[in-house]
Amino acid sequence: MAAAGAAPLLPVASAEAAPSAGPSGFPLLRDGTAVDIVVDAADDPAVIRAAGDLQADVERVGGVRPGLLHTVPRRAGLLVLVGTIGASPVIDRLVAQRRLDVSRVKGRWEASVTQVVDRPLPGVGRALVIAGSDRRGTVYGVYDTSERIGVSPWYWWADVPVPRRDTVTVPAGPLVREEPAVRYRGIFINDEQNLTTWSRRTQEPDKNIGPKTYERVFELLLRLKANYLWPAMHPYSDFFNKHRENPELAQRYGIVVGSSHPEAMLRNGVHEWEPWAEEHRAEDGTLPPYDYTVNPSVISDYWRARARQNAAYESSWTIGMRGLHDSALETKHATTVPEKVAVMNDIIADQRRILAEEVGQAAEPQIFIPYKEVLELYNAGVRVPEDVTLIWPDDNHGNMRQLPNEAERSRPGGNGIYYHLSYWGRPRSYLWLDTTQLSKVWQELRRAHEHQVDRMWIFNVGDIKSIETGLSFCLDMAWDVDRWGPGDVGDFLVEWAGRQFGRRYGSEIAAIRTEYYRLAAQRRPEFIDRAVFSTVHHGDEAGLRMTAYEQLLDRARRLGAKLPEAYRDAYYELVEYPVHGAWSMNLKYYWADRNALAVRQGRGAGTNRFADLAEAAHAEEQEITRRYNTRIAGGKWDGIVNPYPSEIPKAPGRPAVTRLPRQETSGLGLASEGNETGADRPLSFSSCTRDRRFVDVFNTGFLPLEWRAEASVPWVRLSTTGGELTDQVRVWAEIDWPRVPEGTHRPTLTFTGAGRSIQVPLLVVDEGERARRRARGFVEAHGYVSIDAAHFDRAVPRGGARWRTVRGLGRRTGAVEAVPTTAPPIADDLATRSPELRYRIRFSTAGTFPVTVFRLPSLDERGERRLAVALDDQPPTVLSGQAVATGNRGDAWARNVEEGIEKLTARVTVSAPGEHVLRVFMVDPGIAVDQIVIDTGGVAGGYLAPPESYRRT
Repeated sequence: MAAAGAAPLLPVASAEAAPSAGPSGFPLLRDGTAVDIVVDAADDPAVIRAAGDLQADVERVGGVRPGLLHTVPRRAGLLVLVGTIGASPVIDRLVAQRRLDVSRVKGRWEASVTQVVDRPLPGVGRALVIAGSDRRGTVYGVYDTSERIGVSPWYWWADVPVPRRDTVTVPAGPLVREEPAVRYRGIFINDEQNLTTWSRRTQEPDKNIGPKTYERVFELLLRLKANYLWPAMHPYSDFFNKHRENPELAQRYGIVVGSSHPEAMLRNGVHEWEPWAEEHRAEDGTLPPYDYTVNPSVISDYWRARARQNAAYESSWTIGMRGLHDSALETKHATTVPEKVAVMNDIIADQRRILAEEVGQAAEPQIFIPYKEVLELYNAGVRVPEDVTLIWPDDNHGNMRQLPNEAERSRPGGNGIYYHLSYWGRPRSYLWLDTTQLSKVWQELRRAHEHQVDRMWIFNVGDIKSIETGLSFCLDMAWDVDRWGPGDVGDFLVEWAGRQFGRRYGSEIAAIRTEYYRLAAQRRPEFIDRAVFSTVHHGDEAGLRMTAYEQLLDRARRLGAKLPEAYRDAYYELVEYPVHGAWSMNLKYYWADRNALAVRQGRGAGTNRFADLAEAAHAEEQEITRRYNTRIAGGKWDGIVNPYPSEIPKAPGRPAVTRLPRQETSGLGLASEGNETGADRPLSFSSCTRDRRFVDVFNTGFLPLEWRAEASVPWVRLSTTGGELTDQVRVWAEIDWPRVPEGTHRPTLTFTGAGRSIQVPLLVVDEGERARRRARGFVEAHGYVSIDAAHFDRAVPRGGARWRTVRGLGRRTGAVEAVPTTAPPIADDLATRSPELRYRIRFSTAGTFPVTVFRLPSLDERGERRLAVALDDQPPTVLSGQAVATGNRGDAWARNVEEGIEKLTARVTVSAPGEHVLRVFMVDPGIAVDQIVIDTGGVAGGYLAPPESYRRT
């Protein structure tokens, strides 16, 4: 988008030829003169205000400010005409004269057309006409034009520079923005302590998020083609209606304001209930509780007051009830579920009566959010009126809890979702960085839309900052849910990064973000803890992960150094800081784990060395955060980023480490891969996988010592064979395969030093190059078969259902999902009725072995989460996953959330060595499989699946 006249990069824009306009496009600025913008004074204030933003955007690009007129001048060579069909006489005249084609726009929701018209009016030579079907349609058409000339929606919120140029043009061909896939699309500002801190420091010193900040929020939403907001609601923020300018501004901008699940009828219970209760004490002087079974009339009047106060604004009305400040519903005189259901029905009836009396027909949309305990009540029989929109929540961690059934899909009020990109609460919080894998978001949002959830999508974005990429993707999907398919979610990142930094950098930034999301899918940086990843198994999986992070950070820094200086702040905010922050958070826990292992191993100087590295990583994390808050964009974002805000559960902090007092001793110790100490477990090598293995050689004291290593056979190669040892050295062993005789061998490595000699056993299996080349499918080695599910040999569709690959989903490069997600479950005759995946495997051993399927967590609280596995023609075994979000800590649901996968295990019998076929069957639709591991006796530990087994490709 850096070039004037570049093709639009918009979610649903479609361009058509316009021969009358010519190939040169329409100039908004040329030869130092900007084209005036005309918008009728009688049009909606939201349209007039947005036209003012276009005026400012042209000035941002070209340095010259166009005029903003409310009447058409008598003579003008060029004009920009902005207006809403039915509200702008100029636009209506062009339509009536068939000079402006609005056939795909008129009568639609938030649609627009932008078209060049020659001689549109007497005295006017040519005009760029921006016409909307309604006020927001026109606004979006205006912001489309801003994007086409190079103004990113994130120009202010992420400091994306606006490229300057002397000539500013837009393409001449018509641009039609058809109506969105989802009617209401917006955000929930939540757990917003950082945003509140920043707002008070830099925007409004006398407020805790007030009108000045909300003006910025409203503009961002409209530029992102959103229309809906749940405002900040926590104790440390001012409640939205405290400042009466807030709802008035929202109306003027065209933003629909609603409220979250505990804020019935636009009431913020955290701030507003206590003063209301104080003014409505009972006859005995006691304060009335927020309990509808105790004092319904006081609560009803409390709701009515807000309905009356905000009746004139375009609002979304949340009905139903929960406790104050995101707590459970309080019902002193209703203790059973049926009794609570009856109370909820009475509450809804009361609220509906209030809205009818105070707001009338304008009281729409009305929404009911069955969040947490309210979902149980809804499923038990709460009667929600048919015209009310049901807002289905996820489990707070990106997994939809349940979706509408056939009856709910046919309701006039329709369905929506409440989806988290940020969350405070159990089992762990993630409020710091944007870490939800976009392909995961795509999978869940796509599944929701296939269930006709298309009335409202609301995204919890925390403090807004750091969620820029994920939010952009969600709102793009909300407008055009079909634009990105299972194989091209990454293309969104290419396009989005190209919009912010120029197309030449789009692919590289997309690759960096994709790897960043992949590593977060293994474990969010906010979820990291002690002893999660293994430091001894699978080549030091924790160390390999840190190497991947280090390479990613190096890649991000190298690209950042190539960018023009003007882009450095935006790049730091959107790319470099998230990578660096995630790296440092993981790194300090990696070194702390190495420190703890060193203590168990009896190391000396190395123990303190690892402690120093852990502390240094923590200090680096603090320093980069200080840089974000105090130096980026001249300190504009003071307070916006903080992994450790005081009022919310903290991200992993400073891990404790152990230091040893120096002792004037030395000693030789070692631990070979697969062993915390010593070398009891042999180092395994296969001619198929051609691995390398490590041996950590360490000093048990603090005085340097001389050491050496030697292999018992000449075809074992070592990365180093000796020297002076102060703390530790990692020795890598590899096999020179062309020199190895075929067969199984058991050589040794001998390490000597400080008067001690230690042997490390090896197990080397050479099947020969011919066998390696002829292998079909996956080959068992090291006592396991590890499979990436997307690498199937064959996918067999059946009964209108199939498996598809979703690129960029899961812990490696992609996962497979059973679709359509609305397909009926298949519980019997799986081998003939169910779609299946087939994997060829060559086993070298026979027996009965556990097979573990790593599925991506998905839920269905009114159904089940099942799949089935079988080997060859053996009867399939059905595996049932966790279908319910418990909201607990330490149980299966919590573990699945923390790990990002669920491990389901069955057993299969390998009758004889040789080739076999593993089969995976769909039982319930919408289930996704990431990896499969068959343990034939060698899987000893590790958080991740073992490295993928060899397969000839």
